[in-house]
Amino acid sequence: MIASELITFDIPPLKLTDTGNKALDWMEEFKVKDMPVIDGKKYAGIIEESDVLDRNNGDEKIKGYNLNFRKPFVYQHQHIFDAIGKMYEHEVDVLPVLNEQEDYLGLITSDSILTFFAQMTSVTSMGSIITLEMNMIDYSLAEISKIVESDDAKILASFITSHQDSNKIELTLKINKTDISRILRTFERFNYVVLASYNESEYHKDLKDRYDEFMRFLNT
Repeated sequence: MIASELITFDIPPLKLTDTGNKALDWMEEFKVKDMPVIDGKKYAGIIEESDVLDRNNGDEKIKGYNLNFRKPFVYQHQHIFDAIGKMYEHEVDVLPVLNEQEDYLGLITSDSILTFFAQMTSVTSMGSIITLEMNMIDYSLAEISKIVESDDAKILASFITSHQDSNKIELTLKINKTDISRILRTFERFNYVVLASYNESEYHKDLKDRYDEFMRFLNT
């Protein structure tokens, strides 16, 4: 997936002729702490809530701020992982997308990133979750897949969580089967450490709780 596929047009860009008060109003309305600013079709940069509050003059136009705008962005053809990296690097919750002429096309939001990950990790598919712990040197997805498939199941998605200053990893699997009792017993028989497992109903309740918590965080 490329950046242009995640563009949202729900949040319009500010103009250099807009005031600080308008920037604050839009940040409140759209529940973001950063807003893109354009000059004609060109991307001028990102303005933060603190930039406006520090001026202590909400009626002043943005062009009069003489701010050294930060300019995080991605080109429309870049991979979504590049966009995620930019958002993390610059600690922004919106990321402008530009074309090759560096015209402003729209932006990517943290919500659209969340939706992408939900689709990518098969969150909406029926099934179960298993989290395993192991030494990195012992990790073999081929062997793990063989165990899962021995019970006529399939791995829909997987991701690894590593820990700093540790050789251990956590492997989370999404499996297309709700009854995973035999799979769990097989993992234990092969000396895998099962940290957690969720059947479909438990999983969706936990997912909803975590989603609601995450959305409350975004809206604060």
